This record gives sequence, C-alpha cells and structure tokens, in this order.
Amino acid sequence: MSAPAADSLLALPGPLNARARTLTASVRRRITELAEIESPSGDAERLNLLAEELMAGYRATGAEARRVPGAAGDHLLLQWPGQDESLPHLLFVGHHDTVWPAGTLADWPVEEHDGVLSGPGVLDMKAGLALLEGAFALLGDLGLRPHRTVRVVLTADEEVGSPDGRRVVERQLPGAAAVLGLEPPHQDGSLKTARRGSTRVRLTVTGHEAHAGSHPEDGTSAVDELVDQLVAVREELGHQPGTELNTGRIRGGTRANVVAGQAEAELGLRFATPEAEASTLDTLAHLTALRPGALVRTEVLSSRPAWVERSGHNLLLRHLRALASALGQQLDGSPAGGAGDTNLAGARGLPTLDGLGAVGAGAHARDERIMLDQLAPRLALLAGLLAVPLPRLRARPQPPAGGTPVGPGADPLRTI
Repeated sequence: MSAPAADSLLALPGPLNARARTLTASVRRRITELAEIESPSGDAERLNLLAEELMAGYRATGAEARRVPGAAGDHLLLQWPGQDESLPHLLFVGHHDTVWPAGTLADWPVEEHDGVLSGPGVLDMKAGLALLEGAFALLGDLGLRPHRTVRVVLTADEEVGSPDGRRVVERQLPGAAAVLGLEPPHQDGSLKTARRGSTRVRLTVTGHEAHAGSHPEDGTSAVDELVDQLVAVREELGHQPGTELNTGRIRGGTRANVVAGQAEAELGLRFATPEAEASTLDTLAHLTALRPGALVRTEVLSSRPAWVERSGHNLLLRHLRALASALGQQLDGSPAGGAGDTNLAGARGLPTLDGLGAVGAGAHARDERIMLDQLAPRLALLAGLLAVPLPRLRARPQPPAGGTPVGPGADPLRTI
C-alpha cells in the first residue's frame, strides 16, 4: 500500500469494524430478501422485478441508478460520486441472475442453521449484491464518501455467459482504475487473481427422418450422428492441453419409431489460455459429418476470453492484502477455474480481482451456502476499499535512455 493510502486508513479500522458488526444483521436480512426474489437467467419479468428492488436499495445509499434494456432482462448501471471525481473510476461488476429455475424456493427455502445461510442464489450472488449495498450504507453512517467515483454494472445474463450483458460491461472498462468482481471468493476466502476463459457452443445436427421399422435405410439419424460427433470431439479435445469440455445439454428426435431428423447439444468449454481457446474453436468450426446425409453445424452462443495471471507483483492484490491486514484480516489470492465478467477486464490487462462477495461454498449446487460470521469482515473490507485511495496499480513507464521520468508517472507512490 502506498504511503497516502496507508495514512488514510490509520483512523478507519476501529470504526469500520465496529459498524460492520452492527450492520451484519441488516445485511443478512437483505440477502434473504434478494434471494426470495427468484431471478433465473432468461426470465425477464422476474429479473426486472429484482432490478427494481436493487435500484431502490442502492439509491438509498446515494447511487444514481438506471436500467439498461437487455434481450432477456435488464442490466443495471449504478454510480456513486467520489471525493475526487477527477480520478479514474473504480468499477465493480456483478450479476442478478441465478442458475435456479423459478419455483426452487418451494422445496428449498432460504434458511439459517448453525451460522450458515443456505438457499438458491445466496452465494452466487445475492450476498455479494447485499454486501456492496451494505458497504455504501456503512460509509454513509460514518459520514464518509468513496474516494473516487464508483461505477457498478450488474448483468442479467452472467450465468449463461453474458451474451448481451458483455456490451454493458465493456462500455465501462475504458478509463477504469481497477475492476473488482462481486463473485464469491475461493472457499477459504481468498480472492481470484485469474480465471479460465469460457465459451458455450451449440452443436446442431440435421439428418433425415424415416420410419424406423419399415424403411430405416431411407433415414439418417441426427441423434446417432450427434453421439458419434460428441465422442470424436471429446477424444480430440483430450489431446489439446488447456481445454476442458462439459456436455451440458442434449436433445433430439421425436419418437422411438422415427429416425431422428434433428439433434443438438450445448457444450461448455473452459480454456486456460487464449491459444487453447483459438485451437479448440477452430477444431469445432471444422467438424464434418461422419455419415452420408447428415449436416453438422457449430454456433458460438457466448464467449469470455481467458484472464491469465500476470507475471510479477499483483499490485492490486497487494493493496487489498494490506487493507485487510489493517482491518485485522488475512487475505490472499490465487487463480480460479470458473469464468465471469471480470474476464473481460483481466484479459485486457486491467488491474482486476474477483471474489469480493460472501465467503461460502456450494455455488450451483443444492448445498449453496454462506458463512454468516464472515459477513462483517467482508463488509469492512469493501467499505475500506471504497474509502481509501488506490496506489499506483500499473507499471511505471520507462524513461528514455539516459533521461529521467517526467509527468505523473515519475512518482511511484502517486495515487491514481
């Protein structure tokens, strides 16, 4: 942490921690309120209902809020003024859709037991949304404002790869001092310093229908072709390092006595590097039918680039680690397997960290949960991050040979 940032924090740890503990109960209630508004990806009516609830909460903490129309639910764009609005903005990204279908609450309600809050979407990521709201409320209670302008983008389609929300995030990246994600951290609470790329691909096969008993020779089974294609793809990709494949959904055919004329599969692909992504997508783009009369087509549904961990010191992580230490916390970071909207920033080389949401486990599973005793520390950390100046987060430009640095890059402790 730079000297200005450290000095700014000297008087804050006690009040931040004390107020965070006081606010924990209200944040816990807010998480429950948000989780009880079901918001599955693609359900625009439910997503927009939640968007209105979120805007009301954030506006109460001083945000300007507006909805950005989306194809399957509106995205949210929020902004809070800072003490020094001449500084580059701090950008948070998150989402308000979940993987859980409407009606899940009927047999899996949000419940608290033994210091754990469980329920659909509590970890990924209703808790992160409530914590950010609580952090701004905490600052307001202490008579503080963010050090710089803060912008937040909440996408409505992150769980399906942000096919529409990506544009909203990317519009806020230029000029950002740093980008921070509200996804849950690693299970031990450490932040995410890199993420694999992810792409969803639809593999569609067209065959020719025929009577399966009387004239099967007149047909070409799209289902058989799809099965063979998936086996071949899995074998091929198994030899490409840095690529993982999950066949997430298959459907096709009509009846057992009809040779299937249509079949399709949705593939989830993960990439460790941009090179692995390019190689894999090239392989899929050049698939050819294995039997006469079949037609095979691939279509990219959504894509996020690989965010590869940079060599050298992670200055943003170092800043968060020092901030956490001043608050009596231990914090570290490491790469993560999953992808998210922070990939869009990290892949561009912007100072980026993810995992600032609630500590817990079981995302996308029936044991999804958060640890309630970790809400106050996370709340204090987020509030401190908003209030304290950022240090320089990018490498200082090298001066010309034989010369000396000039301009703002000359001071290695200058905040941005």
